[in-house]
Amino acid sequence: MNLTRWSGYPERRRVFHNRLPAGAAGAAGFTLVEVVLALTRAVEKSQANATQNQKQRSVADLLGSYIRSTFPYRESAQETAAFFQGEADSVTFVSAYSQGMGGRGMAKIQIATDEGGDGRAILKLEETTPVRINADAGAAGQIYSVVLQNGIKELRLAYLDPQADQETWEERWDGSERKTLPRAVRITYLDDHDRAVRWIFPVMMTVLAP
Repeated sequence: MNLTRWSGYPERRRVFHNRLPAGAAGAAGFTLVEVVLALTRAVEKSQANATQNQKQRSVADLLGSYIRSTFPYRESAQETAAFFQGEADSVTFVSAYSQGMGGRGMAKIQIATDEGGDGRAILKLEETTPVRINADAGAAGQIYSVVLQNGIKELRLAYLDPQADQETWEERWDGSERKTLPRAVRITYLDDHDRAVRWIFPVMMTVLAP
């Protein structure tokens, strides 16, 4: 009886295993692969987002350094208006911050776009030293240029009026007409992934002409 009992036990085990759903082991393995792939993609996406965010912060820090240091530059002692030319798609001003000179010294700054193809543009910053305005603008000088962002679209700049009772943003700001610098500069655009980017940089020195 003992031999019969033990000889039948393996058969019952085989019958039990035969009742498992076909491909169950394979299905479990495939699900594990899917999980691993999903985790890998999530990590890669997180790293890409972190890299993009770091780049955005670097661009914001650089722009902020220039704009916060906007200087009420006057071409001569007789000039009553500070130089500042702000449009909806570009801005040119004089800053007391100069990347090319190690963070110190006056420089003329232009923030604008160049065509990049496919309906998108390249956001660029150009620094020129020494500062020359109007007649001397074409004279020899040092130019430091940096690409801030590739593949952007819908760039919009606006300028906060320091004299308005309520918050008022203007699409254009001419220092010779306004006789003052704007209180802040707002920059908005869509990046290369069509994500909205919006920065507001205060102008630390707002001077009214006498």
